Amino acid sequence: MKSLFAILFTLMLVSIPSAKADPVGVYQVEGTNPGGKDGYTGEVAVERNGDTYTVVWVVGGQEYIGTGLGAANVNGSVVMGKADQKDIALTVSYISGDSFGLAFFVKQDNGQWNGIWTYGGSDRIGNEVWTPVK
Repeated sequence: MKSLFAILFTLMLVSIPSAKADPVGVYQVEGTNPGGKDGYTGEVAVERNGDTYTVVWVVGGQEYIGTGLGAANVNGSVVMGKADQKDIALTVSYISGDSFGLAFFVKQDNGQWNGIWTYGGSDRIGNEVWTPVK
């Protein structure tokens, strides 16, 4: 099952164009908590911080701070490495108080970043969409 996921993930990344993919910016957030319960909205800011990304969400007055790693489509191959404006996917670990979790986002053709996330100890995932603030 894990190898099937890896193949599908690689195919998905290779098929996404890398033009104007830069994840740095400010976004409106809309999501659902793990298990599909309770929707939420907020804002997220993404900055390059050396080789990584700093990701800060503000949802319901609560701040979540994350560190992200990127992946880019380079000549048809998925390349993971230093934070780069060509990144089309982000994996982010985050913390807020005693809570921690993991999120994964992929750039869409319409400029949004679609993702899934979970928190430590959970067996369910939530969904999240980032829409650029113009």
